[in-house]
Amino acid sequence: MFRPLHNYVLLERIEEENITAGGIIIPDNAKEKPSRGRVIAVGNGTYVGETLVPVSVHENDVVLFAKWAPSANEIKLEGKDFVLIKETDILGIIE
Repeated sequence: MFRPLHNYVLLERIEEENITAGGIIIPDNAKEKPSRGRVIAVGNGTYVGETLVPVSVHENDVVLFAKWAPSANEIKLEGKDFVLIKETDILGIIE
């Protein structure tokens, strides 16, 4: 498997529903990329001086991340699509 370095987080996108509340079906080519994801793997964290500050999200957390995050990199591993993103571009944990 893949293990991110430093403060990077590997996410698997969580697909949104393709039917609106009013019952309208949204075709795949009109859907926006979801901004929710499940944490698959995390890096060790970042050093601040000589102190290691660990990443604050954990595997299996469901998170909301910035849609157009500058650090987001879409990658393919073992035939699946993932997002590799810096922890600072994660907006919060969905509980």
